[in-house]
Amino acid sequence: MAPKDIIDTLAGIEPGSTLDAIRARRLQARENAQKSYLSLFEPVDPGDFSLAERAAVAAFVTGLHGESPVAAFYRDKLGANADGAALVEPIQIEIERGKTTGPYGAFPAGPLSAENKAGLIYRVSAERKPQLGNRLVAALEHAHLLVFRPRDAASADMKALLAAGWSTTGIVTFSQLVAFLSFQVRVVSGLRTLAAASA
Repeated sequence: MAPKDIIDTLAGIEPGSTLDAIRARRLQARENAQKSYLSLFEPVDPGDFSLAERAAVAAFVTGLHGESPVAAFYRDKLGANADGAALVEPIQIEIERGKTTGPYGAFPAGPLSAENKAGLIYRVSAERKPQLGNRLVAALEHAHLLVFRPRDAASADMKALLAAGWSTTGIVTFSQLVAFLSFQVRVVSGLRTLAAASA
C-alpha cells in the first residue's frame, strides 16, 4: 500500500473532497511532490545526511515559517527519531532566536540595489553549539541564509558547510530539502486557506 500523500495529510484533505478533486487536476505535480518528500525524508540510503539531521533541518526551517501543521509534523518527526529526540528543545530555542521577516540582503551594484534591505544575520548561540554539533550548527545557519537572505549566498557559505563536515553530495541534498520545505509550507498553507474559505 502506497504511503498517504504528505501534502494531503498536512492540509487535511480527505479523499473525494473538493480539494482532493482540485489536486487531482494536477496529478503529475501531486505525484512529483510526493516523490520529492519520499526521496528526501524516507530515502533507501540517506548517505552522509542522516535522517535525524534531515528532521532537525526540517523542524528548523518549517518553524521559521511560523507555527503550522507542517512545523508540528517535522517537530514530531524529529522527536520520534532515536537520534533526534534530544535535539527538539535546542532546535525550538534556535527557531525563536532565528525568527524574522524577509527576504532581505544586498543585490550587486546596479538598479536592483534600491531594494537592498538589512536584516538579521543568524548565528547559532554558543550555548546550543555543543548540543547540536558542528554539522547542524553550519546547516542551521545556512538554512536561515537560504530562507531569509538567498541573494547573499556566496561560495564562502558553501565552504563553511564543507569545513563542518558536509560532503558535496550532502550539500546538494540539503539545498534540495530546504527548497522543498519552503514549497511544501506554502502549498499546505494555500490549500488550508482554500478549505477554510469553502467551509
